[in-house]
Amino acid sequence: MTAQLWTNTVKIRFAHCDPAGIVYFAAHFDILNGVVEDWFGEVLGLDYHDIVGRRRVGLGYVHASADFHLPARMGERLAYAVAVERVGNTSLPLRITAHRDGAEVLSASLVIVVTDLEAMVSIPIPDDIRAAVTRYRETTA
Repeated sequence: MTAQLWTNTVKIRFAHCDPAGIVYFAAHFDILNGVVEDWFGEVLGLDYHDIVGRRRVGLGYVHASADFHLPARMGERLAYAVAVERVGNTSLPLRITAHRDGAEVLSASLVIVVTDLEAMVSIPIPDDIRAAVTRYRETTA
């Protein structure tokens, strides 16, 4: 039995919007990063800030792209769903979609590359992260 993708609902705020009253494209990426941080804590059971801060393991993006299907406006709530495309040696390609009332607002591709923040080089995904992401992928694929 396959579980549904984890979904996080985000309220669109004034700070996300441009003068036209819709979410500014760059703000979408800030929201996406927040969704990934929440996914680490709420689903993977891993403290994103501990990984980056104390452990000094970077979780930066080597690729980020998005298609904007519909505008999003202040006060709306978007449901963001996270899918793991695969678990690489040093990278985690994610597919994130945002919906409002069943309509797809955004589809994004984010590729996290895991790095040693002291040496500034990519490193293999740490075992605890690999195990948690693999479990999630296996139950939602």
